[in-house]
Amino acid sequence: MKLNELRDNEGATKSRKRVGRGPGSGKGKTAGRGIKGQKSRSGVAINGFEGGQMPLYQRLPKRGFNKPNRKKFAVVNLGLVQKFIDAKKLNAKKPITEDVLVESGLVRRKLDGIRILAKGEFSAKVELTVTGASKSAVALVEKAGGKLTVTTPAAAE
Repeated sequence: MKLNELRDNEGATKSRKRVGRGPGSGKGKTAGRGIKGQKSRSGVAINGFEGGQMPLYQRLPKRGFNKPNRKKFAVVNLGLVQKFIDAKKLNAKKPITEDVLVESGLVRRKLDGIRILAKGEFSAKVELTVTGASKSAVALVEKAGGKLTVTTPAAAE
């Protein structure tokens, strides 16, 4: 077999219907679009349009509120911090700050601060300083013999 002898199986490909090519084609003149009106023209996008009736998405009530100045924290679980300490990417002897967490690659960017949550196992004796932490995370670090300092009291819950 040679490259120039390669062929698709019989009936595997079907040529595309060329519309608007005369009455003999079966798709001539209006090209299967019917007659006149918005839909027969090109560039039509009437999704969600209900013929002048109030669309469903406008009839439903609006819910909730998006606070424009809300704080977005980078969330870190204590289990991950422990993993990074075990992998020697974090030094448990030195105090761990937000900048150290970013440098180690545990957090990509600080956003409005870093918040520590208590998911996972934690046994390292470390000194952590972050923007926010859950009560259970603080308890878990102290149980391991370490210290977790929260810099902004508003973020601590």
